[in-house]
Amino acid sequence: MKTISVITPCYNEELNVKDCYDAIRQIFEGELKGYRREHIFCDNASDDRTVEILRKIAAHDPAVKVIINARNFGPLRNTYNGVMASSGDAVLLFMPADLQDPPELLPQFVQLWEAGNEIVYGIRAVREESRLMRGLRNAYYRVLTRFSELKVPPGVGDFQLVDRRIVEAMRHVRDAYPFMRMMTFECGGRMVGVPYTWRERKKGFSKNRASALIDQGLNGLVSFTTAPVRFGLFAGFLISAASIAYAILNFIIGLVLYQKLAEPGILTLIVAMFFFGGVQLFFMGMIGEYVLAIYGQVRERPVVFERERVNFDPSPPSGA
Repeated sequence: MKTISVITPCYNEELNVKDCYDAIRQIFEGELKGYRREHIFCDNASDDRTVEILRKIAAHDPAVKVIINARNFGPLRNTYNGVMASSGDAVLLFMPADLQDPPELLPQFVQLWEAGNEIVYGIRAVREESRLMRGLRNAYYRVLTRFSELKVPPGVGDFQLVDRRIVEAMRHVRDAYPFMRMMTFECGGRMVGVPYTWRERKKGFSKNRASALIDQGLNGLVSFTTAPVRFGLFAGFLISAASIAYAILNFIIGLVLYQKLAEPGILTLIVAMFFFGGVQLFFMGMIGEYVLAIYGQVRERPVVFERERVNFDPSPPSGA
């Protein structure tokens, strides 16, 4: 009997973890009854009743395993650590506790995996969210796929079922801030996509703050694309051209209206000083993102530090 692992990261999801557990269990008792279930909940140091609820579930169901982090390490590291702890023949990299990605697609994913596909990825063809957020996400994914060496359809997230070979290949990628949705494509293999509707959250609210979304987005751009560097290169050319044109224009105006200007060149100096000062700060910040990425990589810290594991045997060290 083959084992299918399902990874669910959670942080303060006391309203949703039981529903998520029930949804996955019912699928394995129905359409996937010929497979062994391994459902790993990765708790990111929740301060509500999430851990208490998970302990009760795990006490009555050995197929449920729980990893409790020592502190909040963010959703990307938390989810990746759960994937690395899985033992299934195939692994669903991300099953959100709020069920915004539909668990009912799992049987179809498994069927496509059994047909020989090593990566079965979901494509968020329709998003039940505001126009602003939908537009921002679509623009980001277009940039991510346009400037990446990897061919990834827009709208692909971590909702992917991958073969054990892909998981073991990902284990060899030493990345302090793993961006899994692109990492699987980097490993390569036969793959197929499944469009679906990304649903609106029914209970609670998202713990992924705007600052965290920006951080994750920058991580993806820095790790898998040349977009920031190419943008800097093109912007430098444009700014240089605009500066030359402005200097010529200012010279002509100075010749024609010399008597009407207080001091020729003063306005040019003021504008140029603030303009180029801002440009330099912008590109220094962009370079800083790369320096921070390199700094995080060379420190070689564990992806997360764990406080406890439940229903794992034998228990691994606290650092993962």
